[in-house]
Amino acid sequence: MFILFLFSLLLSQHHCAEVYNISSSQPLAQGQTLVSPGHIFELGFFSPNNSTNKYVGIWHKTIFPRKVVWVANREKALSVTDTLASLTINSNGNLELVDGKQSSIWSTNISVPSNGSAALLFDSGNFVVQDDIGAQLWRSFDYPGDTLLPMMLLGFDNKFGKRDVLTAWKSESDASTGLFSVGLAPQIPTQMVIRINGSTPYWRSGLWDKATFLGIPGMNDEYLSGLNLDDNVQQGTKYFSFFFNRILAYMEISYKGTLKLMYSEHGENWNLDWEAQKNPCDHYGICGPFGVCKASESPICKCLKGFKPKSQEEWSKGNRARGCVRKTKLFCRSNTSQSVPSRGKQDGFLKMSSVNLPDFHEYISRYSAEDISNLGAEECKVKCIGERKQIKLMVSLIAVCFISILAGIVFSLHRLRSNQKRNVKVTPKDSEMADTIETSRDALLHEYIRKHDPSELVIYDFDSISIATSDFSITNKLGEGGFGPVYRGKLQEGKEIAVKRLSSSSVQGIEEFKNEMRLISKLQHKNLVRLMGCCIKDDEKLLIYEFMPNKSLDTLLFSPMRRAELDWAKRFNIIQGVARGLLYLHHDSCLKVIHRDLKVSNILLDEKMSPKISDFGLARIFEGTQNLANTQKVVGTLGYMSPEYAMGGIFSEKSDIYSFGVLLLEIIGGRKNTSFYYHDQELGLIAYAWHSWNEGRGLDLVDDVLADSYSPSEVMRCVHIGLLCVQDDAADRPTMPDVVFMLSRETDRPQPKRPIFTFRSSVSDPQPQYNNICSANEDTITLLQGR
Repeated sequence: MFILFLFSLLLSQHHCAEVYNISSSQPLAQGQTLVSPGHIFELGFFSPNNSTNKYVGIWHKTIFPRKVVWVANREKALSVTDTLASLTINSNGNLELVDGKQSSIWSTNISVPSNGSAALLFDSGNFVVQDDIGAQLWRSFDYPGDTLLPMMLLGFDNKFGKRDVLTAWKSESDASTGLFSVGLAPQIPTQMVIRINGSTPYWRSGLWDKATFLGIPGMNDEYLSGLNLDDNVQQGTKYFSFFFNRILAYMEISYKGTLKLMYSEHGENWNLDWEAQKNPCDHYGICGPFGVCKASESPICKCLKGFKPKSQEEWSKGNRARGCVRKTKLFCRSNTSQSVPSRGKQDGFLKMSSVNLPDFHEYISRYSAEDISNLGAEECKVKCIGERKQIKLMVSLIAVCFISILAGIVFSLHRLRSNQKRNVKVTPKDSEMADTIETSRDALLHEYIRKHDPSELVIYDFDSISIATSDFSITNKLGEGGFGPVYRGKLQEGKEIAVKRLSSSSVQGIEEFKNEMRLISKLQHKNLVRLMGCCIKDDEKLLIYEFMPNKSLDTLLFSPMRRAELDWAKRFNIIQGVARGLLYLHHDSCLKVIHRDLKVSNILLDEKMSPKISDFGLARIFEGTQNLANTQKVVGTLGYMSPEYAMGGIFSEKSDIYSFGVLLLEIIGGRKNTSFYYHDQELGLIAYAWHSWNEGRGLDLVDDVLADSYSPSEVMRCVHIGLLCVQDDAADRPTMPDVVFMLSRETDRPQPKRPIFTFRSSVSDPQPQYNNICSANEDTITLLQGR
């Protein structure tokens, strides 16, 4: 396990002077630090423990033990006794580190000179040199060290010959380049590979499956939201990045060769998210060619069936690097060939489960999805045997078969943990192993369909759902919306479910049903409701979800009897959870999704009061760099629709952000936007919130039931952010990364503009109405006509 090392600053932090930019007239001297605007990151001089070296580096400002995330002068350290070194902008506009004798130690080497250059540190941790008009001339993110920060890129650009890898330190006290590096492999699908001295494989992550790397068990569902791989075959680029919902995070390759992802949820200390190389089988090729590693057994290595140790003597001594060899020769002919003697033993297939996919593979794209779906097990075997090639192990995550080499090597094969099962079939000769390998048709089709089609969901029998809901009894009815009623149920094995039943009279509901199946089956995040399966029988169309015991947020928030159950801590947690869910939809998932119907009744609460965004029937996918769309069919809910969408049919991620702003203000006040009416000034909720905040009375918006139990600073922060989100001009609204960042800490925020478009209640009673508060009275509308 990698030990986060402590390092000591030359001067006590309490005596360091903070600056916010470096220029030719304002160099950074020792005893000073450059600080990012939100005080997230800090740059300065430091010396690692037990070291005589001194470096310029960046670290998180408030989290201890401090973790250096980038070093400028890795290969040319200053002496710890040099107290006159400084970092400055030189005469040609370059950022330069000079020692006490004014000799150059390190420089940005910008080829385009600029007289007005300045260096700034952003809250992302990106250290930037920019010219006098703000154009960026150099970025530290383009020169990674041993640490990957959120929004940094790890990968390569073949067109420009650029390859970004993380390189470990030489030791705990020496920041120069060490033995280990990690980067992306060029094959398709790709994987991360740790190498020794840039060449010898040491560890691999397993193949990328559009959500995670298959060989890292710690990449569980809770943290999948931020991982992204951009693979552009035409442009020859492949980049991995992440934007962790917990904001402060980093991925690091240590000087010992371990790779891990760390996060800080509250900005106080570092926690481990996942770690590679957790057992001996994670090390590359530990059992040699044709060997299988299983950490739970002793010895951990054994030969594949039909193989034996190449050297029994060395194998017995624990030296298994030479691996295994075949006991008997392979026929090297197709089983269908007439040249195979009838009395001979033919090649066959043997199923192996829970095995990591073998290394050294070539992607096969010659088969279409239709070909695969019609490809039976026997046809697959024929293709696998008939297309064996010399010297190559050919692998396809789409084309069903693994076609092995005749004289090649199946290398770095080890069994996965039980929750990561992959089925693999191998070809033995009469119960003995040959080296033709085929992944099971079901497993690969399952992976393919999971990424392309909702039919990978469990298909439930209608009778079992009918029994689970007591024949859709009114006593099990949880609510009803424009789609149709939702029922509580309990499956035979005891698992509770929520069943959304399509109303047979709703034409729009059919499209919602298709859209929701197509979309939500591709999305995985802890703040999105999980679709378990579906049921289609005749006119009956059902969606089966995980059951949320605390129902929808509106049943608590707008209930005079129950809203006191939502104290401020719970409300703030709900706000942050919904924000993280939207961040995933807009930026972090494999699809860019605009929800279009975000509202209180579509936020479900689990047993821990954690929020789950639901109802994706109206959601839309944006392709590539698409940022907005226009529709003649305006759908959504009055009170939550942004002005540009309600009046012009234009929607984008900023439409969802407007809805989030309304939802945020409703959560603070415990009042519905569509029923709030401040009689003294005839103001709706948004206008009242803005006037109260503008006059320094933002706390007037707070729900009375919270009394004095809330944090005034958090409430004012949320009111401010809510008003930024509901600004009339979409361009003025923040993005979800901005919102999540602002929610997480106190930082500078722009002033919200006075709203012009606000919802005015038509009710005559000046007090909020609680007699009609169910989700059914917040029906989603189409063409601005209620259903």
